[in-house]
Amino acid sequence: MKKFDVAVAGGGVIGGAIALELARAGLRVAVFDRQQLGQEASWAGAGILSPAPENPGMVAMVPLAKASLALYPEFVGWVEEISGKSTGFRPKGTLEALFSHDTKAELSTIIALHHGLGLKAEPLRAEDARELEPALSEEVEAAVLRPEEASVDNRALTAAILKAAERSGAEIFSGDGAKAIWRDGNRCAGLVLQNDKVEAKWTVIAAGCFSATIEGIAPYAPVRPAKGQMVALRADDLKMERVLWSEKIYLVPRNDGRILAGATVEYAGFDKRTTAGGIEKVLSAAINLAPGLADARIEETWAGLRPDSPDHLPILGPADLDGLMLATGHFRSGILLTPITARLICEWITEQRVSVDWDRFSPLRFQSAATDAARHAPA
Repeated sequence: MKKFDVAVAGGGVIGGAIALELARAGLRVAVFDRQQLGQEASWAGAGILSPAPENPGMVAMVPLAKASLALYPEFVGWVEEISGKSTGFRPKGTLEALFSHDTKAELSTIIALHHGLGLKAEPLRAEDARELEPALSEEVEAAVLRPEEASVDNRALTAAILKAAERSGAEIFSGDGAKAIWRDGNRCAGLVLQNDKVEAKWTVIAAGCFSATIEGIAPYAPVRPAKGQMVALRADDLKMERVLWSEKIYLVPRNDGRILAGATVEYAGFDKRTTAGGIEKVLSAAINLAPGLADARIEETWAGLRPDSPDHLPILGPADLDGLMLATGHFRSGILLTPITARLICEWITEQRVSVDWDRFSPLRFQSAATDAARHAPA
């Protein structure tokens, strides 16, 4: 039986980054995944690094997101140095386009919200926005420049993190995923794999939307898959420097010249098929935002499964089972939250403290909710 200081279930960008941090701290770490590593949400995302909340329910995540974005330049620097691989990091900002005819009120609301949360945001007239990004539609009425935001090539980042983790001493086991946690009384003693058991002082569940399928984890991480369909386009004559964002779509330029357009949010179980309706929705919104994309070549279409929690917030921290840690439920922010997630898990395991308050994201909150619901249910 293999024995480690830390066993990590899930070999995506989150699991890989946790393994990298822990290996650099001198711990013996192993990562276990049911398939080739980094092939789920980490591979399928767009790599937008924005702490701006998409809706009021996400405001609680802003301090965590800001802390993670602040770590990114240093994080990708040493990941690239250790791995020898590029991550496609682009700290060029985001331009949010507004189409509403009541843009004055909408613009002031957005700017006030961002400034209230300590986020930089600058109002732009439509003509100034198009001067910055000529690809923008003539129908755009105004825009918000979010200069401190960035993007990263999530596929390249994931590959670089996993290579850096290996080079730092982490052991990687693909094709051997976790079936269950190994309980020994009131502690988690490791993982039950497909054909073996692994003993570990600490066990970290970072298996994305598959976390709840690991026996013993659903009460702490009731995550479900949220499908997102994406399109990669290439338009040789279209210049785009920043992430372009609207209410219906985002466009993410890559260093290789491609432009990623996405993404739908669908609850269809573990179905990763692309559909005519989903792709049409993405393309229609993309062309509406940047009309020059009508002549772009379609290079790739795909769908991924994000791990969504009941309150759409991440699930981070220790469970009430000694030795068990959770790092899942990142929904649409997994790439953004990778550096801070890895740092906090490493801090807790090595020092039993964290540098950013994570109580709001405790895996115990779902058990509390279930207890309250049972207490208030009619007899």
